[in-house]
Amino acid sequence: MDVHSDTDHYDVIIIGAGVSGINAAYRLQSQMPGCRLVVLEARASIGGTWDLFRYPGIRSDSDIFSFGFAWSPWYRTELLAHGGDIKQYMIDAAKRTGIDKYIRYHHKVLSADWFSQEQTWKLSVQGPGQTSGPPVVYSGRFLFVGTGYYNYEQPRQTTIPGLENFAGKVIHPQFWPEDYDYRGKEMVVIGSGATAVTIVPSIADKVKRVTMLQRSPTYMLPLANRSKVREFLFAALPGTVVHKINRVVHILFTYLVTVWCAYCPAAVARHLRKQAVRLLPEGYAWDPHFAPRYKPWDQRLCVVPDGDIFAAIRSAKAAVVTDTIQTVTADSIQLTSGRQLPADVIVTATGLQLLFAGGIQFTIDGAPFDAPSKFMWNAAMIQDLPNAVISIGYLKSGSWTLGADCAVQLLIRLIKETRKRGAGVVSARLDDTRDKMVSRPLFGLLNSTYIQGSEALFPQTGTGIWCNRDNPIKDMYAARWGSIDTGLYFE
Repeated sequence: MDVHSDTDHYDVIIIGAGVSGINAAYRLQSQMPGCRLVVLEARASIGGTWDLFRYPGIRSDSDIFSFGFAWSPWYRTELLAHGGDIKQYMIDAAKRTGIDKYIRYHHKVLSADWFSQEQTWKLSVQGPGQTSGPPVVYSGRFLFVGTGYYNYEQPRQTTIPGLENFAGKVIHPQFWPEDYDYRGKEMVVIGSGATAVTIVPSIADKVKRVTMLQRSPTYMLPLANRSKVREFLFAALPGTVVHKINRVVHILFTYLVTVWCAYCPAAVARHLRKQAVRLLPEGYAWDPHFAPRYKPWDQRLCVVPDGDIFAAIRSAKAAVVTDTIQTVTADSIQLTSGRQLPADVIVTATGLQLLFAGGIQFTIDGAPFDAPSKFMWNAAMIQDLPNAVISIGYLKSGSWTLGADCAVQLLIRLIKETRKRGAGVVSARLDDTRDKMVSRPLFGLLNSTYIQGSEALFPQTGTGIWCNRDNPIKDMYAARWGSIDTGLYFE
Protein backbone atom coordinates (compact mmCIF):
# COMPACT_ATOMS: atom_id res chain seq x y z
CA MET A 1 0.00 0.00 0.00
CA ASP A 2 1.31 3.44 -0.93
CA VAL A 3 1.60 5.78 2.04
CA HIS A 4 2.78 9.23 3.01
CA SER A 5 4.80 9.37 6.21
CA ASP A 6 4.66 11.87 9.04
CA THR A 7 8.21 13.08 9.61
CA ASP A 8 8.21 12.56 13.38
CA HIS A 9 8.50 9.42 15.47
CA TYR A 10 6.62 9.67 18.75
CA ASP A 11 7.14 8.13 22.15
CA VAL A 12 3.36 7.83 22.54
CA ILE A 13 0.52 8.15 20.05
CA ILE A 14 -2.84 8.86 21.68
CA ILE A 15 -5.93 8.03 19.65
CA GLY A 16 -8.93 10.19 20.54
CA ALA A 17 -9.39 13.64 22.10
CA GLY A 18 -12.26 12.77 24.40
CA VAL A 19 -11.98 12.48 28.18
CA SER A 20 -9.59 9.51 27.95
CA GLY A 21 -7.25 11.12 25.43
CA ILE A 22 -7.14 14.57 27.02
CA ASN A 23 -6.48 13.08 30.44
CA ALA A 24 -3.76 10.82 29.01
CA ALA A 25 -2.04 13.75 27.28
CA TYR A 26 -1.99 15.73 30.53
CA ARG A 27 -0.65 12.82 32.58
CA LEU A 28 2.11 12.10 30.07
CA GLN A 29 3.05 15.78 29.79
CA SER A 30 3.19 16.30 33.55
CA GLN A 31 4.68 12.97 34.66
CA MET A 32 7.05 12.35 31.73
CA PRO A 33 8.58 15.71 30.75
CA GLY A 34 10.06 15.59 27.29
CA CYS A 35 7.77 12.78 26.15
CA ARG A 36 7.10 13.18 22.44
CA LEU A 37 3.40 12.66 21.96
CA VAL A 38 0.61 13.37 19.50
CA VAL A 39 -3.17 13.09 19.81
CA LEU A 40 -5.00 11.95 16.68
CA GLU A 41 -8.67 12.96 16.64
CA ALA A 42 -11.09 12.03 13.85
CA ARG A 43 -13.52 14.86 14.60
CA ALA A 44 -13.13 18.62 14.29
CA SER A 45 -13.08 19.33 18.01
CA ILE A 46 -12.16 18.14 21.46
CA GLY A 47 -14.96 16.35 23.27
CA GLY A 48 -15.59 12.88 21.93
CA THR A 49 -19.05 11.91 23.18
CA TRP A 50 -19.77 15.49 24.20
CA ASP A 51 -18.95 16.79 20.74
CA LEU A 52 -21.11 14.17 19.02
CA PHE A 53 -24.32 14.03 21.07
CA ARG A 54 -26.58 17.08 20.72
CA TYR A 55 -30.00 15.76 21.73
CA PRO A 56 -32.14 17.83 24.12
CA GLY A 57 -30.99 17.68 27.72
CA ILE A 58 -27.75 15.78 26.97
CA ARG A 59 -25.86 15.53 30.25
CA SER A 60 -23.55 13.29 32.22
CA ASP A 61 -25.10 10.37 34.07
CA SER A 62 -22.08 10.24 36.38
CA ASP A 63 -21.38 13.04 38.82
CA ILE A 64 -19.22 15.69 37.20
CA PHE A 65 -16.77 15.81 40.11
CA SER A 66 -15.49 12.29 39.45
CA PHE A 67 -16.23 12.36 35.72
CA GLY A 68 -14.15 15.51 35.34
CA PHE A 69 -10.37 15.55 35.53
CA ALA A 70 -8.62 15.30 38.89
CA TRP A 71 -6.23 18.03 37.71
CA SER A 72 -8.87 20.49 36.43
CA PRO A 73 -11.40 21.63 39.06
CA TRP A 74 -15.09 21.96 38.31
CA TYR A 75 -16.14 25.18 40.02
CA ARG A 76 -19.90 24.95 39.63
CA THR A 77 -22.34 23.39 42.07
CA GLU A 78 -24.47 21.13 39.87
CA LEU A 79 -23.96 17.38 40.24
CA LEU A 80 -24.84 16.33 36.68
CA ALA A 81 -23.45 18.69 34.06
CA HIS A 82 -24.92 19.57 30.67
CA GLY A 83 -23.11 18.12 27.66
CA GLY A 84 -22.19 21.49 26.19
CA ASP A 85 -20.71 22.60 29.50
CA ILE A 86 -18.65 19.41 29.73
CA LYS A 87 -17.25 19.94 26.24
CA GLN A 88 -16.31 23.54 27.05
CA TYR A 89 -14.72 22.40 30.32
CA MET A 90 -12.56 19.95 28.34
CA ILE A 91 -11.59 22.61 25.79
CA ASP A 92 -10.65 25.05 28.55
CA ALA A 93 -8.66 22.40 30.44
CA ALA A 94 -6.70 21.44 27.33
CA LYS A 95 -5.97 25.05 26.42
CA ARG A 96 -4.97 26.07 29.95
CA THR A 97 -2.48 23.20 30.27
CA GLY A 98 -1.15 23.41 26.70
CA ILE A 99 -2.44 19.99 25.73
CA ASP A 100 -4.24 21.39 22.69
CA LYS A 101 -0.91 21.80 20.89
CA TYR A 102 -0.60 18.02 20.60
CA ILE A 103 -3.97 17.48 18.91
CA ARG A 104 -4.35 16.90 15.20
CA TYR A 105 -7.98 17.17 14.18
CA HIS A 106 -9.63 15.39 11.24
CA HIS A 107 -7.11 12.56 11.62
CA LYS A 108 -8.95 9.25 11.54
CA VAL A 109 -6.89 6.17 12.37
CA LEU A 110 -7.72 3.32 10.00
CA SER A 111 -5.24 0.69 11.13
CA ALA A 112 -2.43 0.12 13.62
CA ASP A 113 0.42 -2.17 12.57
CA TRP A 114 3.12 -3.43 14.93
CA PHE A 115 6.56 -4.07 13.43
CA SER A 116 8.53 -6.35 15.73
CA GLN A 117 11.92 -5.79 14.13
CA GLU A 118 11.60 -2.01 14.49
CA GLN A 119 9.72 -2.23 17.81
CA THR A 120 7.36 0.38 16.46
CA TRP A 121 3.68 1.01 15.86
CA LYS A 122 2.79 2.43 12.45
CA LEU A 123 -0.65 3.93 12.10
CA SER A 124 -2.40 4.48 8.78
CA VAL A 125 -4.32 7.73 9.11
CA GLN A 126 -6.88 9.44 6.92
CA GLY A 127 -5.96 13.11 7.07
CA PRO A 128 -8.01 16.32 6.78
CA GLY A 129 -10.23 16.37 3.70
CA GLN A 130 -8.74 13.12 2.45
CA THR A 131 -11.28 10.88 0.72
CA SER A 132 -8.91 8.98 -1.54
CA GLY A 133 -5.24 8.33 -2.04
CA PRO A 134 -2.72 6.77 0.31
CA PRO A 135 -3.07 7.35 4.05
CA VAL A 136 -0.53 9.22 6.15
CA VAL A 137 1.57 7.01 8.43
CA TYR A 138 2.39 7.99 12.02
CA SER A 139 4.96 5.94 13.90
CA GLY A 140 5.41 5.61 17.64
CA ARG A 141 6.85 3.37 20.32
CA PHE A 142 3.72 3.18 22.49
CA LEU A 143 0.02 3.42 21.76
CA PHE A 144 -2.80 4.70 23.97
CA VAL A 145 -6.27 3.98 22.57
CA GLY A 146 -8.86 6.39 23.97
CA THR A 147 -11.66 5.90 21.47
CA GLY A 148 -14.44 4.96 23.89
CA TYR A 149 -16.60 1.93 23.40
CA TYR A 150 -19.28 2.73 20.85
CA ASN A 151 -19.66 3.48 17.15
CA TYR A 152 -19.67 7.21 16.44
CA GLU A 153 -20.84 6.78 12.86
CA GLN A 154 -23.50 4.07 13.12
CA PRO A 155 -26.22 3.92 15.80
CA ARG A 156 -27.62 0.64 17.03
CA GLN A 157 -30.17 -0.69 14.57
CA THR A 158 -33.39 -1.96 16.11
CA THR A 159 -36.17 -3.58 14.11
CA ILE A 160 -39.41 -1.67 14.69
CA PRO A 161 -42.31 -3.24 12.77
CA GLY A 162 -43.82 -0.90 10.20
CA LEU A 163 -41.48 2.02 10.87
CA GLU A 164 -41.13 2.48 7.11
CA ASN A 165 -44.85 3.39 7.02
CA PHE A 166 -44.41 6.37 9.34
CA ALA A 167 -45.08 9.70 7.62
CA GLY A 168 -43.61 11.82 10.41
CA LYS A 169 -40.02 12.37 11.45
CA VAL A 170 -37.85 9.56 12.84
CA ILE A 171 -34.84 10.65 14.91
CA HIS A 172 -32.02 8.69 16.49
CA PRO A 173 -30.61 10.67 19.43
CA GLN A 174 -27.03 10.06 18.26
CA PHE A 175 -27.75 12.24 15.22
CA TRP A 176 -30.30 14.72 16.52
CA PRO A 177 -30.90 17.31 13.75
CA GLU A 178 -29.57 20.73 14.59
CA ASP A 179 -32.23 23.38 15.26
CA TYR A 180 -35.08 20.88 14.85
CA ASP A 181 -38.32 22.52 16.01
CA TYR A 182 -40.44 20.03 17.94
CA ARG A 183 -42.75 22.57 19.56
CA GLY A 184 -46.39 21.52 19.64
CA LYS A 185 -45.73 18.01 18.32
CA GLU A 186 -46.82 14.60 19.58
CA MET A 187 -43.57 12.79 20.32
CA VAL A 188 -42.97 9.15 21.22
CA VAL A 189 -39.56 8.26 22.64
CA ILE A 190 -38.89 4.52 22.32
CA GLY A 191 -36.59 3.27 25.06
CA SER A 192 -36.13 3.33 28.81
CA GLY A 193 -32.41 3.97 29.30
CA ALA A 194 -30.50 7.10 30.24
CA THR A 195 -31.04 8.77 26.86
CA ALA A 196 -34.82 8.40 26.93
CA VAL A 197 -35.00 9.41 30.59
CA THR A 198 -32.98 12.54 29.73
CA ILE A 199 -34.90 13.58 26.61
CA VAL A 200 -38.44 13.24 27.99
CA PRO A 201 -38.29 15.91 30.74
CA SER A 202 -36.12 18.18 28.59
CA ILE A 203 -38.73 18.59 25.86
CA ALA A 204 -41.95 18.09 27.84
CA ASP A 205 -42.72 21.79 28.23
CA LYS A 206 -42.35 22.44 24.48
CA VAL A 207 -44.11 19.50 22.81
CA LYS A 208 -47.84 18.91 22.79
CA ARG A 209 -47.18 15.65 24.62
CA VAL A 210 -44.33 13.17 24.94
CA THR A 211 -44.71 9.47 25.66
CA MET A 212 -41.83 7.26 26.73
CA LEU A 213 -42.66 3.86 25.27
CA GLN A 214 -40.74 1.07 26.93
CA ARG A 215 -40.73 -2.68 26.61
CA SER A 216 -39.55 -2.93 30.21
CA PRO A 217 -38.75 -0.29 32.84
CA THR A 218 -35.49 0.75 34.43
CA TYR A 219 -34.58 1.74 37.97
CA MET A 220 -34.46 5.50 38.50
CA LEU A 221 -32.49 7.22 41.24
CA PRO A 222 -33.67 10.78 42.00
CA LEU A 223 -30.85 13.02 43.22
CA ALA A 224 -30.71 16.73 43.98
CA ASN A 225 -28.67 18.39 41.24
CA ARG A 226 -27.64 21.24 43.51
CA SER A 227 -26.76 21.15 47.17
CA LYS A 228 -26.75 23.79 49.89
CA VAL A 229 -23.69 22.07 51.33
CA ARG A 230 -21.77 22.42 48.06
CA GLU A 231 -22.85 26.05 47.76
CA PHE A 232 -21.61 26.73 51.29
CA LEU A 233 -18.29 24.99 50.63
CA PHE A 234 -17.69 27.00 47.46
CA ALA A 235 -18.46 30.20 49.37
CA ALA A 236 -16.22 29.31 52.31
CA LEU A 237 -13.24 27.51 50.76
CA PRO A 238 -10.97 27.81 47.71
CA GLY A 239 -12.50 26.16 44.64
CA THR A 240 -9.62 23.71 44.24
CA VAL A 241 -10.15 22.44 47.78
CA VAL A 242 -13.91 22.08 47.27
CA HIS A 243 -13.32 20.18 44.02
CA LYS A 244 -11.13 17.67 45.85
CA ILE A 245 -13.69 17.24 48.61
CA ASN A 246 -16.53 16.77 46.13
CA ARG A 247 -14.46 14.33 44.11
CA VAL A 248 -13.63 12.10 47.07
CA VAL A 249 -17.20 12.21 48.40
CA HIS A 250 -18.75 11.19 45.10
CA ILE A 251 -16.20 8.50 44.26
CA LEU A 252 -17.05 6.94 47.62
CA PHE A 253 -20.79 7.51 47.21
CA THR A 254 -21.01 5.85 43.79
CA TYR A 255 -18.95 2.88 44.88
CA LEU A 256 -20.97 2.41 48.07
CA VAL A 257 -24.22 2.54 46.08
CA THR A 258 -22.98 -0.30 43.87
CA VAL A 259 -21.97 -2.30 46.96
CA TRP A 260 -25.39 -1.67 48.49
CA CYS A 261 -27.05 -2.86 45.28
CA ALA A 262 -24.87 -5.97 45.16
CA TYR A 263 -25.43 -7.08 48.76
CA CYS A 264 -28.89 -5.68 49.52
CA PRO A 265 -30.77 -5.58 46.19
CA ALA A 266 -34.19 -6.01 47.79
CA ALA A 267 -33.61 -3.07 50.14
CA VAL A 268 -32.41 -0.90 47.25
CA ALA A 269 -35.45 -1.85 45.17
CA ARG A 270 -37.76 -0.91 48.05
CA HIS A 271 -35.99 2.44 48.48
CA LEU A 272 -36.22 3.27 44.78
CA ARG A 273 -39.88 2.28 44.71
CA LYS A 274 -40.60 4.53 47.69
CA GLN A 275 -38.90 7.46 45.95
CA ALA A 276 -40.78 6.88 42.69
CA VAL A 277 -44.18 6.57 44.38
CA ARG A 278 -43.49 9.76 46.35
CA LEU A 279 -42.73 11.72 43.18
CA LEU A 280 -45.40 10.28 40.88
CA PRO A 281 -48.91 11.78 40.66
CA GLU A 282 -51.34 10.23 43.10
CA GLY A 283 -52.74 7.01 41.69
CA TYR A 284 -50.15 6.74 38.91
CA ALA A 285 -49.18 3.10 38.39
CA TRP A 286 -45.74 2.22 39.72
CA ASP A 287 -46.10 -1.32 38.38
CA PRO A 288 -45.44 -2.01 35.54
CA HIS A 289 -44.02 1.38 34.51
CA PHE A 290 -41.35 1.68 37.22
CA ALA A 291 -40.98 -1.94 38.39
CA PRO A 292 -38.01 -3.55 36.60
CA ARG A 293 -37.75 -7.33 36.34
CA TYR A 294 -34.04 -7.32 37.23
CA LYS A 295 -32.04 -6.44 40.33
CA PRO A 296 -30.65 -2.92 40.82
CA TRP A 297 -27.32 -2.50 38.99
CA ASP A 298 -27.83 -5.53 36.75
CA GLN A 299 -28.26 -2.51 34.51
CA ARG A 300 -27.09 1.00 35.31
CA LEU A 301 -29.36 3.06 37.51
CA CYS A 302 -30.77 6.05 35.66
CA VAL A 303 -29.95 9.10 37.75
CA VAL A 304 -32.81 11.60 37.62
CA PRO A 305 -31.67 15.13 38.59
CA ASP A 306 -34.22 16.77 40.87
CA GLY A 307 -36.71 14.05 39.88
CA ASP A 308 -37.26 15.86 36.57
CA ILE A 309 -38.98 13.02 34.71
CA PHE A 310 -41.46 12.63 37.56
CA ALA A 311 -42.15 16.38 37.45
CA ALA A 312 -42.84 16.09 33.71
CA ILE A 313 -45.31 13.27 34.39
CA ARG A 314 -47.01 15.33 37.11
CA SER A 315 -47.44 18.16 34.60
CA ALA A 316 -49.45 15.78 32.36
CA LYS A 317 -47.18 16.71 29.43
CA ALA A 318 -45.32 13.39 29.69
CA ALA A 319 -46.37 9.79 30.20
CA VAL A 320 -44.78 6.36 30.41
CA VAL A 321 -46.31 3.40 28.56
CA THR A 322 -45.05 -0.15 29.06
CA ASP A 323 -45.97 -2.30 26.08
CA THR A 324 -44.61 -3.79 22.86
CA ILE A 325 -45.04 -2.49 19.34
CA GLN A 326 -47.32 -4.37 16.98
CA THR A 327 -46.76 -1.99 14.07
CA VAL A 328 -46.17 1.64 13.16
CA THR A 329 -48.72 3.36 10.95
CA ALA A 330 -48.46 6.65 9.07
CA ASP A 331 -49.32 8.69 12.15
CA SER A 332 -49.26 6.42 15.19
CA ILE A 333 -47.82 3.40 16.95
CA GLN A 334 -50.14 0.42 17.36
CA LEU A 335 -49.34 -1.51 20.53
CA THR A 336 -49.78 -5.20 21.23
CA SER A 337 -52.36 -4.37 23.90
CA GLY A 338 -54.53 -2.67 21.28
CA ARG A 339 -53.70 0.84 22.44
CA GLN A 340 -52.67 3.40 19.84
CA LEU A 341 -50.16 6.21 20.43
CA PRO A 342 -50.49 9.20 18.08
CA ALA A 343 -47.13 10.49 16.88
CA ASP A 344 -45.69 13.29 14.79
CA VAL A 345 -42.14 12.38 15.81
CA ILE A 346 -40.61 9.03 16.83
CA VAL A 347 -37.30 9.05 18.70
CA THR A 348 -35.50 5.69 18.72
CA ALA A 349 -33.56 5.83 22.00
CA THR A 350 -32.85 2.11 21.91
CA GLY A 351 -29.16 2.04 22.83
CA LEU A 352 -25.73 2.42 21.29
CA GLN A 353 -23.87 0.31 18.77
CA LEU A 354 -20.72 -0.79 20.57
CA LEU A 355 -17.40 -0.82 18.75
CA PHE A 356 -13.98 -1.87 19.98
CA ALA A 357 -11.14 0.65 19.56
CA GLY A 358 -13.09 2.79 17.13
CA GLY A 359 -13.01 0.03 14.52
CA ILE A 360 -9.23 0.25 14.12
CA GLN A 361 -7.74 -2.84 12.49
CA PHE A 362 -4.73 -4.16 14.43
CA THR A 363 -2.01 -6.30 12.88
CA ILE A 364 1.25 -7.72 14.18
CA ASP A 365 3.92 -8.09 11.52
CA GLY A 366 1.19 -8.14 8.91
CA ALA A 367 -0.98 -10.78 10.61
CA PRO A 368 -4.47 -9.71 11.75
CA PHE A 369 -4.84 -9.48 15.51
CA ASP A 370 -7.99 -11.05 16.97
CA ALA A 371 -8.70 -8.94 20.06
CA PRO A 372 -11.96 -10.68 21.13
CA SER A 373 -10.09 -13.98 21.58
CA LYS A 374 -7.66 -12.37 24.04
CA PHE A 375 -7.75 -11.46 27.72
CA MET A 376 -7.04 -8.04 29.23
CA TRP A 377 -4.22 -7.56 31.72
CA ASN A 378 -5.35 -5.21 34.50
CA ALA A 379 -8.12 -3.99 32.17
CA ALA A 380 -5.45 -2.05 30.27
CA MET A 381 -3.22 -4.20 28.05
CA ILE A 382 -4.50 -6.85 25.68
CA GLN A 383 -2.77 -10.21 25.83
CA ASP A 384 -0.07 -10.48 23.10
CA LEU A 385 -0.55 -6.88 21.88
CA PRO A 386 2.78 -5.15 22.61
CA ASN A 387 3.33 -1.57 23.75
CA ALA A 388 -0.36 -0.69 23.70
CA VAL A 389 -2.83 0.32 26.40
CA ILE A 390 -6.57 0.46 25.83
CA SER A 391 -8.57 2.94 27.89
CA ILE A 392 -11.55 1.23 29.50
CA GLY A 393 -13.51 3.15 32.10
CA TYR A 394 -16.13 2.15 34.60
CA LEU A 395 -19.72 1.54 33.56
CA LYS A 396 -20.86 0.37 36.97
CA SER A 397 -18.91 1.28 40.10
CA GLY A 398 -17.55 4.66 39.05
CA SER A 399 -17.24 7.19 36.24
CA TRP A 400 -15.56 6.41 32.92
CA THR A 401 -12.77 8.89 33.61
CA LEU A 402 -11.59 7.11 36.75
CA GLY A 403 -10.91 3.92 34.79
CA ALA A 404 -9.30 5.88 31.97
CA ASP A 405 -6.95 7.47 34.50
CA CYS A 406 -5.97 4.04 35.82
CA ALA A 407 -5.11 3.04 32.25
CA VAL A 408 -2.77 5.96 31.58
CA GLN A 409 -1.10 5.62 34.99
CA LEU A 410 -0.31 2.02 34.06
CA LEU A 411 1.00 3.15 30.67
CA ILE A 412 3.39 5.63 32.30
CA ARG A 413 4.72 2.97 34.66
CA LEU A 414 5.13 0.51 31.78
CA ILE A 415 7.12 3.03 29.73
CA LYS A 416 9.38 3.85 32.68
CA GLU A 417 9.88 0.18 33.56
CA THR A 418 10.68 -0.68 29.94
CA ARG A 419 13.35 2.02 29.82
CA LYS A 420 14.71 1.03 33.23
CA ARG A 421 15.24 -2.53 32.00
CA GLY A 422 16.85 -1.36 28.77
CA ALA A 423 14.04 -3.03 26.83
CA GLY A 424 12.02 -1.79 23.89
CA VAL A 425 8.91 -3.92 24.16
CA VAL A 426 6.48 -4.92 26.89
CA SER A 427 3.62 -7.32 26.35
CA ALA A 428 1.12 -9.19 28.49
CA ARG A 429 1.12 -12.95 28.07
CA LEU A 430 -0.86 -15.81 29.53
CA ASP A 431 0.88 -18.94 30.69
CA ASP A 432 -0.81 -22.32 31.10
CA THR A 433 -3.49 -20.78 33.33
CA ARG A 434 -5.47 -19.74 30.26
CA ASP A 435 -7.18 -23.10 29.89
CA LYS A 436 -8.20 -23.00 33.56
CA MET A 437 -9.47 -19.42 33.61
CA VAL A 438 -13.17 -18.68 33.26
CA SER A 439 -13.86 -15.98 30.69
CA ARG A 440 -15.94 -13.02 31.84
CA PRO A 441 -17.35 -10.15 29.76
CA LEU A 442 -15.36 -6.92 29.71
CA PHE A 443 -18.27 -4.82 30.92
CA GLY A 444 -19.05 -7.05 33.87
CA LEU A 445 -22.52 -8.42 34.42
CA LEU A 446 -24.52 -5.47 33.10
CA ASN A 447 -27.39 -7.00 31.13
CA SER A 448 -28.52 -4.05 29.02
CA THR A 449 -29.61 -5.34 25.62
CA TYR A 450 -27.17 -3.20 23.64
CA ILE A 451 -24.24 -4.33 25.83
CA GLN A 452 -25.06 -8.02 25.78
CA GLY A 453 -25.48 -7.93 22.02
CA SER A 454 -21.96 -6.60 21.46
CA GLU A 455 -19.78 -8.24 24.13
CA ALA A 456 -18.27 -10.58 21.53
CA LEU A 457 -16.56 -7.58 19.87
CA PHE A 458 -14.35 -6.93 22.90
CA PRO A 459 -11.49 -8.70 24.69
CA GLN A 460 -12.32 -10.88 27.68
CA THR A 461 -11.49 -10.65 31.35
CA GLY A 462 -10.75 -13.45 33.78
CA THR A 463 -9.33 -13.71 37.29
CA GLY A 464 -6.37 -12.26 39.16
CA ILE A 465 -4.41 -9.77 37.07
CA TRP A 466 -6.75 -10.56 34.18
CA CYS A 467 -9.90 -9.48 36.01
CA ASN A 468 -11.93 -6.38 35.33
CA ARG A 469 -11.83 -3.24 37.46
CA ASP A 470 -14.63 -3.02 40.00
CA ASN A 471 -13.31 -0.87 42.84
CA PRO A 472 -12.07 2.61 41.87
CA ILE A 473 -10.27 3.19 45.16
CA LYS A 474 -8.37 -0.09 45.04
CA ASP A 475 -7.78 0.20 41.29
CA MET A 476 -6.37 3.74 41.47
CA TYR A 477 -3.92 2.63 44.16
CA ALA A 478 -2.92 -0.46 42.16
CA ALA A 479 -2.42 1.54 38.96
CA ARG A 480 0.04 3.89 40.67
CA TRP A 481 1.80 1.63 43.16
CA GLY A 482 0.76 -1.99 42.67
CA SER A 483 2.99 -4.70 41.21
CA ILE A 484 3.35 -4.76 37.44
CA ASP A 485 5.65 -7.76 37.23
CA THR A 486 3.16 -10.60 36.92
CA GLY A 487 2.04 -11.47 33.42
CA LEU A 488 4.35 -8.99 31.66
CA TYR A 489 7.32 -9.77 29.45
CA PHE A 490 10.00 -7.22 28.60
CA GLU A 491 12.38 -7.61 25.68
